Amino acid sequence: MSPQVALLEAYAAVVCDLDGVVYRGHAAVPHAVEALSACPVPVLYATNNASRAPLEVAAHLRDLGLTGVGEKDVVTSAQAGARHLARHLPSGSRVLAVGGPGVAEALTGEGLVPVSPHEARLADPGAGCAAVLQGYGAQLTAADLAEAAYAVQAGALWVATNTDGTLPTDRGTAPGNGTLVAAVERAAGSSPVVVGKPHAPLYLLCAEVAHDDPSSMLAIGDRLDTDIAGAVEAGMDSALVLTGVDSAVSLAGARAPMRPTYLLADLRGLSTAYLAPQPAGDGWWVCGSHRRRVVGGTWEADGGAGRIEVLRTAVAAVHDALDRGDLGEADARRLVSEVRAPQ
Repeated sequence: MSPQVALLEAYAAVVCDLDGVVYRGHAAVPHAVEALSACPVPVLYATNNASRAPLEVAAHLRDLGLTGVGEKDVVTSAQAGARHLARHLPSGSRVLAVGGPGVAEALTGEGLVPVSPHEARLADPGAGCAAVLQGYGAQLTAADLAEAAYAVQAGALWVATNTDGTLPTDRGTAPGNGTLVAAVERAAGSSPVVVGKPHAPLYLLCAEVAHDDPSSMLAIGDRLDTDIAGAVEAGMDSALVLTGVDSAVSLAGARAPMRPTYLLADLRGLSTAYLAPQPAGDGWWVCGSHRRRVVGGTWEADGGAGRIEVLRTAVAAVHDALDRGDLGEADARRLVSEVRAPQ
């Protein structure tokens, strides 16, 4: 990409994560609404959260100020799971819907018949379900998880929307869908197909919705192990924004399957020319007017630049040393944590 061209000019569409990128809790991330409102290409909002239906997510985004967002602009892991099942089951098949309202709605949208755990408990023994779609639901009970285990043991196809182990809430950290899936997994003695991040199906569904090839789209996220890893698996370029979970320090120790194409301070970087670090020989990396390299486990650096350019240079230098075997992951993170760049 030419350094004179704004980053987004190279892409046909954007797939944007939500928590940590667009909002934190009930508040918008600084600059996110303005940047996304000015986006010159279509934006799809992709979420691992299967409990909420797209209409509800879109309403939340409009409340934050993204006035043009509708339910067709939101793609959930429940929809990815339902699409996967629709490819393997006849239309009208009964599917045990374990999770919040978004799970049942996604199944209906694909011509499948959602059956709640309560309905399954009351059904005739012969009226089984062909599959299980398991997503997060705040009101799920042990009895609901038991119904999922019974169905899987009886031969039902099993799809999990995601396996996020934890769920951040305003009171702290709660068990996520991955914790609930693990309970069913232990009881049933088998593992589900997982469609949410860090796996590719959610991103590939976004590409279908946008009618674009994944290689022409840019995925934006704040987590290396879900957003970025999923984009890499799907064949999408990706941008890590430093407004959520992961930092330049955590990126420093990441291996290739979790490395983004771009590193942005925030979403304003989408509309500006992207300065990428370049190798300059003898271990040096240069970004703008700044250059640095790793020598003997310490930094050599000179030249000035903005904070994000300095961080990009530092990350590129430690990744180079990491890949050559000259540096370990802990030292890579330590070195980037020592970088003092202009604010």
